[in-house]
Amino acid sequence: MSNSPTGFGIAKENYKILLGGIALIALGYILMIGGGSDDPNEFNPEIFGTQRIVVAPVICLAGFVTIIVAIMRKPKNKAENAD
Repeated sequence: MSNSPTGFGIAKENYKILLGGIALIALGYILMIGGGSDDPNEFNPEIFGTQRIVVAPVICLAGFVTIIVAIMRKPKNKAENAD
Protein backbone atom coordinates (compact mmCIF):
# COMPACT_ATOMS: atom_id res chain seq x y z
CA MET A 1 0.00 0.00 0.00
CA SER A 2 2.78 2.43 -0.79
CA ASN A 3 2.28 5.39 -3.08
CA SER A 4 5.72 5.15 -4.67
CA PRO A 5 5.91 4.22 -8.37
CA THR A 6 7.44 0.87 -9.24
CA GLY A 7 9.05 1.89 -12.56
CA PHE A 8 12.26 3.69 -13.33
CA GLY A 9 12.51 7.44 -12.84
CA ILE A 10 13.51 8.03 -16.46
CA ALA A 11 11.79 6.46 -19.48
CA LYS A 12 13.56 4.44 -22.16
CA GLU A 13 13.31 7.26 -24.71
CA ASN A 14 14.98 9.61 -22.23
CA TYR A 15 17.91 7.21 -21.92
CA LYS A 16 18.36 7.35 -25.70
CA ILE A 17 18.47 11.14 -25.56
CA LEU A 18 20.88 10.92 -22.62
CA LEU A 19 23.23 8.66 -24.59
CA GLY A 20 23.07 11.10 -27.51
CA GLY A 21 24.13 13.91 -25.18
CA ILE A 22 27.03 11.85 -23.86
CA ALA A 23 28.08 11.11 -27.44
CA LEU A 24 28.02 14.84 -28.26
CA ILE A 25 30.20 15.64 -25.26
CA ALA A 26 32.66 12.89 -26.23
CA LEU A 27 32.77 14.22 -29.80
CA GLY A 28 33.46 17.72 -28.52
CA TYR A 29 36.37 16.51 -26.40
CA ILE A 30 37.74 14.48 -29.31
CA LEU A 31 37.67 17.61 -31.48
CA MET A 32 39.71 19.44 -28.81
CA ILE A 33 42.51 16.86 -28.98
CA GLY A 34 45.77 17.75 -30.68
CA GLY A 35 47.33 20.94 -31.91
CA GLY A 36 50.36 20.63 -29.70
CA SER A 37 53.95 20.30 -30.77
CA ASP A 38 56.30 17.39 -30.14
CA ASP A 39 59.19 19.81 -29.72
CA PRO A 40 58.74 22.13 -26.69
CA ASN A 41 60.87 24.80 -28.41
CA GLU A 42 58.57 24.96 -31.43
CA PHE A 43 55.17 26.72 -31.38
CA ASN A 44 52.26 25.26 -33.34
CA PRO A 45 49.57 27.90 -34.00
CA GLU A 46 47.02 25.17 -34.79
CA ILE A 47 46.30 24.92 -31.06
CA PHE A 48 44.32 28.17 -31.44
CA GLY A 49 42.39 26.97 -34.51
CA THR A 50 38.66 27.48 -34.95
CA GLN A 51 37.95 23.79 -34.41
CA ARG A 52 39.44 23.80 -30.90
CA ILE A 53 38.36 27.28 -29.81
CA VAL A 54 34.82 27.51 -31.21
CA VAL A 55 33.43 24.29 -32.70
CA ALA A 56 34.41 21.80 -29.99
CA PRO A 57 33.12 23.86 -27.02
CA VAL A 58 29.82 24.53 -28.82
CA ILE A 59 29.37 20.79 -29.42
CA CYS A 60 30.17 20.06 -25.75
CA LEU A 61 27.67 22.69 -24.65
CA ALA A 62 25.04 21.17 -26.94
CA GLY A 63 25.75 17.80 -25.32
CA PHE A 64 25.24 19.20 -21.83
CA VAL A 65 21.99 20.88 -22.88
CA THR A 66 20.84 17.59 -24.43
CA ILE A 67 21.53 15.76 -21.16
CA ILE A 68 19.56 18.37 -19.21
CA VAL A 69 16.66 17.97 -21.65
CA ALA A 70 16.82 14.18 -21.28
CA ILE A 71 16.62 14.44 -17.50
CA MET A 72 13.88 17.08 -17.39
CA ARG A 73 11.69 15.75 -20.22
CA LYS A 74 8.46 14.19 -19.06
CA PRO A 75 7.76 10.89 -20.82
CA LYS A 76 4.52 10.60 -22.72
CA ASN A 77 2.08 8.07 -21.27
CA LYS A 78 0.45 5.72 -23.74
CA ALA A 79 -2.77 5.83 -21.70
CA GLU A 80 -3.10 9.60 -22.25
CA ASN A 81 -2.63 9.22 -26.02
CA ALA A 82 -5.44 6.64 -26.24
CA ASP A 83 -8.16 9.24 -25.49
